[in-house]
Amino acid sequence: MHLTHVAVAAVVTLSVAGVSYTALNPEVLKRNTQAVADRATCRTVDAAIVAYAGVNGASPASIAEVADYVKGDISAYRIVKGQAAGPGC
Repeated sequence: MHLTHVAVAAVVTLSVAGVSYTALNPEVLKRNTQAVADRATCRTVDAAIVAYAGVNGASPASIAEVADYVKGDISAYRIVKGQAAGPGC
């Protein structure tokens, strides 16, 4: 057997072991997925600003005013000239 065959076999074995660990440990996978899903995006905050303006007839002055219109964490965002400003904007 050549050294390259041994190396390839080792890589395949480690890859299968890693995938199996992830598949057999759903709690970690769920926790990581939930952490990503809980973060709101710039587009989500912009949509909340539009919804707020539609309901109240005026643009929100602070991010706290649109918090009820968003499901997720919007603490990293702020409102600048009627639009969301923050990560990804």
